[in-house]
Amino acid sequence: MRILMTGAAGKVGTLLRPRLARDGRTLRLSDLHPIEPGPGEEWVTADLADPAAVAEAMKGVDAVIHLGGQSREHPWADIVQANINGTQVLLEAARQEGVQQLVLMGSHHAAGYHTRPADGSDLPDYAFPRPDTFYGVSKVVMEALGSLYHDRFGMNVTVVRLGTCNEAPGDTRGLATWISPDDLTRLIEAALTAPGYHVVWGVSDNARRWWSLEEAKAIGYESRDSSEPRAAALIAEFGEPDLSEPLHDRAGGVFTLNELGGRW
Repeated sequence: MRILMTGAAGKVGTLLRPRLARDGRTLRLSDLHPIEPGPGEEWVTADLADPAAVAEAMKGVDAVIHLGGQSREHPWADIVQANINGTQVLLEAARQEGVQQLVLMGSHHAAGYHTRPADGSDLPDYAFPRPDTFYGVSKVVMEALGSLYHDRFGMNVTVVRLGTCNEAPGDTRGLATWISPDDLTRLIEAALTAPGYHVVWGVSDNARRWWSLEEAKAIGYESRDSSEPRAAALIAEFGEPDLSEPLHDRAGGVFTLNELGGRW
């Protein structure tokens, strides 16, 4: 089995590559920044804005893990080119190559202005888009493109509304939003065989989690990690989180504040 991973040189790709290694599996890595492929890997250079290069990278591929694009807030034109046009180019190349299984790395910023449900329930898997940035808008479009390519062409697409993926949570917000690299790998493995179209929250089963895992569990995801072992140390460092503050009350955290990065 050959899997194309776009954005392989980024943080998430770097965390996932060794964890996705399997006998009989080849990871075809793609990025604008060259990296040295390891055992069971091969390298291609493909700008997502270049349909011919993406089509070449797609040849002989069985599945796609799409991590590529702008990973933070940027001016609108940059976001459109990298994240919106780039995703459409990728999906079209996959369609033409006959690839049926795609995992698209979305973001919680597609729903960033949603707040904790007042009744203490989890924020639903398909919570209506409420993007917090241009970047968040691009991830909403990614979800829509995935839906279109499923409905029109029968492709199996899972979009992951990714939380905070690091080796360990780095602050008290992460106690709710963190997903371990091992859990993200488990989620992707489930998505690589899931039929249909799905939007799932990318989060570990943390004790302080408030994003639903029902859809992720429905496609076979089983979280085995939790942020809670880090809670005491993080609360000692940062203090008990105030759940009424945007950092902890809104899905997008600080990205919902108007002064973010001076871009608004």
